[in-house]
Amino acid sequence: MKVHEYQGREIFKQFGIPVSEGYVAETADEAGALAMKINSPVVIKAQVHAGGRGKAGGVKVVQNPADASGVAGNILGMEIKGLPVKKVAVVRAVDIEHEYYLGVTLDRESRMPMILVSREGGVDIEQVAAQTPEKIGRAPIDPLIGPEPFVIRKALYSGGFDADEIKGISPILAKLCKCYLDMDAQLAEINPLVRTKDGAFMAIDAKIDFDDNALFRHKELDAFKEESEVDALEAEAHGLGLAYVRLTGEVGVIGNGAGLVMATLDMAAAAGRKPANFLDIGGGARADVVANSLSILLKDPNVKGILINVFGGITRCDEVAKGIIEAAGRFEIRVPLVIRLKGTNESEGRALLEQAGYTFEESGMDAARRIVELIGAA
Repeated sequence: MKVHEYQGREIFKQFGIPVSEGYVAETADEAGALAMKINSPVVIKAQVHAGGRGKAGGVKVVQNPADASGVAGNILGMEIKGLPVKKVAVVRAVDIEHEYYLGVTLDRESRMPMILVSREGGVDIEQVAAQTPEKIGRAPIDPLIGPEPFVIRKALYSGGFDADEIKGISPILAKLCKCYLDMDAQLAEINPLVRTKDGAFMAIDAKIDFDDNALFRHKELDAFKEESEVDALEAEAHGLGLAYVRLTGEVGVIGNGAGLVMATLDMAAAAGRKPANFLDIGGGARADVVANSLSILLKDPNVKGILINVFGGITRCDEVAKGIIEAAGRFEIRVPLVIRLKGTNESEGRALLEQAGYTFEESGMDAARRIVELIGAA
């Protein structure tokens, strides 16, 4: 789950991270009133769950607070990466001397939280990592011990921070690490952290992504949920109880079990086409779950073919077959469909699908190659 910048700023304040004064507004008049309350130059920032707000025109500096209402009115209602701007943050502008990047995320290779820092803040950190990786400092956090002070200093030192910067930023980075760990986050990021002209360090942006599987431990975050800001298909799928993540490829993928689905995504990519989604029907899925899963995939215009890869244990292959047949009766399956069924009630499932005119592949990789072949021929 993602939260808006203004919500992230409130969470940062709870952990003692210094942030610039700011408020949120839903109308131009409200934004104007807040700017007059701040009574100094302000920054009007679109609040959407998308990066690149500045490049899209969603971040504007307003020198005269009296002009804030008009600027906010121009930003409210615009779309950034397909998401409508319904709220803006009105934040006190600060005199910036230097910008930095601080972040904590999960490093799957080391299987530990990883501190990432850079003296090149305010820009796309992925771009910095790709073009100038030597400018990124890193240090893993032992989750059983937490962010010890020497680990914090090591990360900053490896990123080229000088002694004064390390002294000023270390306490903030330690609090960011605590925020990440205590809130069960997948990402906690300050981009940028700034040093002002008077030498103070301050977060002027806040980004936090939470682990959905840990939200039951943080009921206070329920108020931050905004399904309207999520991808429309993801919101619909989640409403149906499906574990679905929309990606950018052309091969729609349905499988049972996260490991098998992840492997199937890799198979599709290895066969020559990128996956369009992650969709795990889980263990023991009934026919209606399979039918609903197909309905979601068929609503994605990027899906050019669908690959179903099921290894039946708790999940029965005949239930999967019934779900496919049910889906075909409810709506037109207008793209190629390739099926691989193995395991519990496999022969019964195959018999049902053969009667309906479907064929099968014996392995996941064979199925991936076949769907890519069919997409290419379409």
